[in-house]
Amino acid sequence: MANQKEINVSGNAEIVASTLTVFHLIIDFGGAPDQGIKNMRCLKHLYVTDPRADKQRIQETKGGLLKGSYCWILKNDLFQRFRDDPQSRLLWIKGDPGKGKTMLLCGIIDELEKESAKRLSYFFCQATEAQLSSATGVLRGLIYHLILQQPSLISYVRAKYDIPEEKPFESINAWVSLTDIFMDMLNDPALEDVVLIVDALDECKTKNSELLDFIFKSPSRIKWIVSSRNHCPDIGHRVRNATQTAKLCLEDIESTISEAVDGYIRHKVDQLTREKNYDDKLRHAVQHYLMSHANGTFLWVALVCKELADPRVPRRHMLTKLASFPAGLNQLYERMMEHIINSDDADLCKQILAIASVVYSPVTLKELISLVESLEEFDQDELKEIIGSCGSFLTLQKGVIYFVHQSAKEYLLDKASNQIVPSGTAHQHHTIFSRSLLVMSRSLRRDMYDLHHPGTSIDDIRQPEPNPLASVRYSCLYWVDHLSAAISDRTSIPIDDLQDDGTAHQFLSKKYLYWLEALSLLGSIPKGVVAMTKLETLLKGSEGTLLLDFVRDARRFILAHGRVIGNAPLQAYASALTFSPRRSVTRRLFKGEEPSWIVAKPTIAEDSDACLETLEGHDGGVNWVVFSPDGQRLASASRDKTLKVWNATTGHCTATLEGHHGWVHSVVFSPDGQRLASASRDGTVKIWDAMTGQCLETLEGHGGGVNSVVFSPDGQRLASASHDGTVKIWNATTGKCLATLEGHHGWVHSVAFSPGGQRLASASRDGTVKIWNATTDHCTATLEGHGGEVHSVAFSPDGQRLASASRDGTVKIWNATTGHCTATLEGHHGWVHSVVFSPDGQRLVSALRDRTVKMWDVGTGHYQVTLEAHGGGVRSVVFSPDGQRLASASHDGTVKIWNATTGQ
Repeated sequence: MANQKEINVSGNAEIVASTLTVFHLIIDFGGAPDQGIKNMRCLKHLYVTDPRADKQRIQETKGGLLKGSYCWILKNDLFQRFRDDPQSRLLWIKGDPGKGKTMLLCGIIDELEKESAKRLSYFFCQATEAQLSSATGVLRGLIYHLILQQPSLISYVRAKYDIPEEKPFESINAWVSLTDIFMDMLNDPALEDVVLIVDALDECKTKNSELLDFIFKSPSRIKWIVSSRNHCPDIGHRVRNATQTAKLCLEDIESTISEAVDGYIRHKVDQLTREKNYDDKLRHAVQHYLMSHANGTFLWVALVCKELADPRVPRRHMLTKLASFPAGLNQLYERMMEHIINSDDADLCKQILAIASVVYSPVTLKELISLVESLEEFDQDELKEIIGSCGSFLTLQKGVIYFVHQSAKEYLLDKASNQIVPSGTAHQHHTIFSRSLLVMSRSLRRDMYDLHHPGTSIDDIRQPEPNPLASVRYSCLYWVDHLSAAISDRTSIPIDDLQDDGTAHQFLSKKYLYWLEALSLLGSIPKGVVAMTKLETLLKGSEGTLLLDFVRDARRFILAHGRVIGNAPLQAYASALTFSPRRSVTRRLFKGEEPSWIVAKPTIAEDSDACLETLEGHDGGVNWVVFSPDGQRLASASRDKTLKVWNATTGHCTATLEGHHGWVHSVVFSPDGQRLASASRDGTVKIWDAMTGQCLETLEGHGGGVNSVVFSPDGQRLASASHDGTVKIWNATTGKCLATLEGHHGWVHSVAFSPGGQRLASASRDGTVKIWNATTDHCTATLEGHGGEVHSVAFSPDGQRLASASRDGTVKIWNATTGHCTATLEGHHGWVHSVVFSPDGQRLVSALRDRTVKMWDVGTGHYQVTLEAHGGGVRSVVFSPDGQRLASASHDGTVKIWNATTGQ
């Protein structure tokens, strides 16, 4: 299929054959044919990389695995105790860059794989690859590799995968799902004698701490081997404070490593002798120099020998060449850089190194050519030769350009940036952005794969050869990211890039739909949503421009139709255009792409309404919605007894939190966004880790359902309002109840802290609002005036005013100090369920039972606009932290996101 998530079984014949055998076993294990297909689909979505192929690539990159370079470990006391002692749980191998840690682990893997009784799974972290530098990627790789060895383990993955949730292994909830899966898998009594290996743990940049937690919480019968650089205090702390662990520092066994490096040198010199026809004198001189300068660093030896093996270095100049290589890895990098600068290909090499240093993922040769104009004149063989001239900083594997080592990239950016990117990295980002627009403008067209039929499913598409997207894949995915990085230094970009009729505007006006089709073929429609959102953010302050109008419409277009386009790429021109508003900027610009075969077109509104997006997924009415403090996420609480966390940019559900036994009435983020608190009809408040989705605490004590929960501004306390007529204050860390506030004569529907956290307001079924001193817990005022129960209360951002929403169909604004009612907002047609101030305090929004949301001017009390789109009563409404968006929750089971600034 065309989607980039397709499992890659390329590589040596052994890997291909064993993988295909496992695929057949997985299908057979499913029993019924449809279950076998589901097993394969599940494995495909789990797949992030094949660690066996990574190991093969690494070994090829480093010139092959030499047993003499690692066999010392087999006689090492620490390793032998770890291997033979059933109680020994973890071995940490650490050392400086270039000391051979990765190849050492490759050797350990080869030796352990000879023991047929062992179940071995491994993963190689890589900082330059997003999916290879995250904890979720590590677990996905380890699980995938274990399933390849024991196909029945797929059942543990299916248990989570079969729960309907979009992209279950890529969502915010992925870590929770994967840890549950892996823990259950590792506890399987049929899975015996397991060794798990993670290389370069320090290059795991996302959720590294959580991964360490998992390692140390895994069953004691599971053995782990991990490697890292020396300066990893988090790992060191865990090892020091854990039992049955061992630390092997390569610098502490310097003589052993030096002997291994000397053996490696002898092997490399033997190769050079055969290839370059050394005599004994030259052979001895080369070997002596390498041994006296290597300082126990395999990488140094490998890089120098690669230079000596260059056919352009004649034997008569070998000693002169050799003497030019200084000891020390950084010194060698410096010398390599000097050589590049003095070479005939200096400019080309520097351009290539600059690209490799700032791209967001390794690029192919074809992608590199598209990003560097001066490379267009060269064929593939010439380009490979130029890359070979890049001083051994880079290596080419199966057409993909990698750094020979992470330390090489770090050197270029830290020590040589003034040479490869003299105008700064922001300028380099802009160069990539500009080239990306150019090559996409040249290449993208309608129906890139010549599918012809708009209903063709992404699952039925086979990538053509040659692939017309091969050279522009990187550009399609990352052009906006490079523009954003360039703008970090505004002096680096021409002013017309983000102007009307500028480069970005021209590209989108002509190629937007073709770009969406390409993203679909690449399996990356969500990337398009993020890109348009980022572009809209970059255009902040450009109100009234044609480009901003288009970008807003383009984002609305992809939010509305992205799922359909993702499933069938050519629907970008069929249903997406047909069902867009007639005055949609996107529809007007691409009117010529509408299908002529649709004769009777549906009646569609002229303009888009204010609703930007509808979030669907709950199986019951949604009672509450809230933005995270950074505006990047939404959380919703539902009658289906669950909470959902959503990506506020893409609209994708990233987590479903289960655990309550009744309707969930309310949910709130902590001020730092790290926790969630939820209130339920089951009488409990639950505190959750907002990043992992784990329930941290359940607070019990109310004598009835809990209607509302809120964090104090400092995040130290929680307040909850209940059917039992009380408000409770809790320690948000320990879960201890600190106080119970009594005084209402009916259910307490809502509770709110003042911005300073010194006061608390509560709204009750008894028709009153009470203000409490949050320090002494005394009621300081009772506000009366509503003609029915009060459902909601909210402080203004400055704490000077209160707003209350009532069943009597009004919203009242009160002076929060004196308790006087300063305004009554009328015009609602029915109960008002919720009320909220905008972040600037200038507007107020109310949510109504009549299915509408109303916006008011706080200063004048005048009604401004009514937002209509829900199919049921609106229970909750909230502003985004920047005041640009509104989110509303409804009995119709949806959350809607609205444009809060224009009403359009």
